[in-house]
Amino acid sequence: MEIKGAELARIIDHTDLRPVASQDDIRKLCQEAIDHGFGAVCVNGSHISLAADKLIDHNIDVCTVVGFPLGASEPVVKALEARRAILLGATEIDMVMNIGALLEGRSDLVLDDIFLVVDAVREATSNGEGCVKVIIETCFLTPDQILEACSIVKRSGARFVKTSTGFGSNGAKLMDIMLMRKTVGIDFGVKAAGGIKALDFALECIEAGANRIGTSSGPKIMAGFNSR
Repeated sequence: MEIKGAELARIIDHTDLRPVASQDDIRKLCQEAIDHGFGAVCVNGSHISLAADKLIDHNIDVCTVVGFPLGASEPVVKALEARRAILLGATEIDMVMNIGALLEGRSDLVLDDIFLVVDAVREATSNGEGCVKVIIETCFLTPDQILEACSIVKRSGARFVKTSTGFGSNGAKLMDIMLMRKTVGIDFGVKAAGGIKALDFALECIEAGANRIGTSSGPKIMAGFNSR
């Protein structure tokens, strides 16, 4: 599949979710996003306002994480966190699914957990929409559980299903991405994240079905593309 450099850049969520990330690190992240034309930056909640201020005159989304990285927060807490994030300037929310509930077969709780966040984001956004991506942490799931998780996410009103937090035992895998795409269909979002550090693997993830790439290596990936 042929892809242009600008198209690749817009697919990338340039990410710094390290617990040690400083304000200077986030300023650098945002400047790199501006320089390369990335579609979004993804930061922890305490950095939302800084990123939003830095990117105010640029067509770059501010994404943050909710219930991160474990997914085990109370649903009402996730919803509050998401609502507050939107009010601070975030335009996209990457929430972590309640992984333990899925593994226990408590699909109703998983669905309600996601729906509360989706509803909170819709209420907090001026146009009543907002983008929620749901991290299912594929490293903990069997193929059947990945299929079930994707089916729940699609029913929830979220717009993307995402492979990984980057803090689990493994990150994105091509077979998981292909299964996710097959399950959600062509019109739903699939975000690959976790361990995507090189151009070739990023392109393989896109070929497998991802239409968004979460990575802290965006500039390196673009440098690889531009040097081909």
